[in-house]
Amino acid sequence: MTRVRAAASTTFRSLRVRNYRLYFTGQLISVSGTWMQSVALAWLVVRYLAPHHQAGLDVGFTTALQFLPMLLFGAWGGLVADRVDKRRLLFATQSSAGVLALVLGILVLRGPGAAGDASLGEVYLLALALGVVNLFDNPARQTFVIEMVGKEDLSNAVSLNSIVMNGARVVGPALSGILIATVGLGWCFLANAASYVAVIVALALMRRSELQPAQRVVRAKGQLREGVRYAWRTPNLRGPLLLVFVVGLLAYNFNVILPLFAKDTFHGGAGTFAMLTSLMAGGAVVGGLVVAHRGNPNIHRLTGIGMCFGVLIAAVALSPTLVIAGVLLVFMGALSLSFIATANSTIQLRVEPTMRGRVMALYAMGFLGTTPLGAPLVGWISQVASPRVALLVGAVATTTASALTLVRHRHEHRRAEEAHPAMELSEHGTELGVA
Repeated sequence: MTRVRAAASTTFRSLRVRNYRLYFTGQLISVSGTWMQSVALAWLVVRYLAPHHQAGLDVGFTTALQFLPMLLFGAWGGLVADRVDKRRLLFATQSSAGVLALVLGILVLRGPGAAGDASLGEVYLLALALGVVNLFDNPARQTFVIEMVGKEDLSNAVSLNSIVMNGARVVGPALSGILIATVGLGWCFLANAASYVAVIVALALMRRSELQPAQRVVRAKGQLREGVRYAWRTPNLRGPLLLVFVVGLLAYNFNVILPLFAKDTFHGGAGTFAMLTSLMAGGAVVGGLVVAHRGNPNIHRLTGIGMCFGVLIAAVALSPTLVIAGVLLVFMGALSLSFIATANSTIQLRVEPTMRGRVMALYAMGFLGTTPLGAPLVGWISQVASPRVALLVGAVATTTASALTLVRHRHEHRRAEEAHPAMELSEHGTELGVA
């Protein structure tokens, strides 16, 4: 029992911080609503709004629009996060996202039929508007975590944040399946709109005196270019960021692939889609707990997880039955969460505080901003070939990119040791004297 308590204390240590505890609770409620909307939106497009022959492209395009602003202007969103009070920025972005969910819910419920008065064009417009909100919300949320818990507990808090995201992927799709089957799609969007209240209340109850805000960046010319140059010239940032770009582009498009995998590969309905999403999310929660307990993120661990993740994606793609696919999705989910949480912490712990917003915006551009390119591509591959082939493309890209990143990192580390034979380079890129 003592060991169990010690393990729990280590795994959940950042929850001792009151501000983070409030944030964690608010996020758990809000993100559950977000996943309800995500499932409902994908099913709305696939089942009711898109012509059957181009369902893959249309759901991919809907997903892409939510991340197009991140792709085009992501670095600017990070610069804004470096310049302003992140808590106030989150008040604005969370409120705006709630209003957009409310509008979508009213459209779907207002008219007759399952889709109500909603049209594909209106769904596209609202998806793009949500993308503009996420442009500022994502880097603010990513960098606000360290202001709540400090550098020592950052890795743990990032992992717990990821558990929230993926725990909500269990609850959200399950609730959306129930609501879709009983009262209709529109109520999923209204429930999501209401869930944003939890985050807003949590932000309002925080003690500002206990936050550890980073020094704000004073407005000046060339700050966007400065952030990009800094990330590119720092090997311990460049490698993980490039890896996240590749994986985000070709592998992290499960919102597009899973509904098609459920519908076209296994001939299922909304319940099958929700079940596959929930199984993957359940595995992700387990993966997040492991990462939260172990800590110490580094590039070796990141690339090792990435290679295993690629292998599991391939296994899911080749699974002969729905049952086997569901079991494998649990393990794939664990590795997907482990990969993204490790990448996040690896980057944040190696970046200068005044550059954190811009660098984490580049991370978000890789993980989310590539979606406008990757989602339609994956949707097209699923349509002209099959969802299995689309998964295999992501599997090969993830495994190959992870292996190349590891080889490159070892090569750069060896060159640094040869250039400074009397010094030992740490994983953080600093030099340690050898006695």
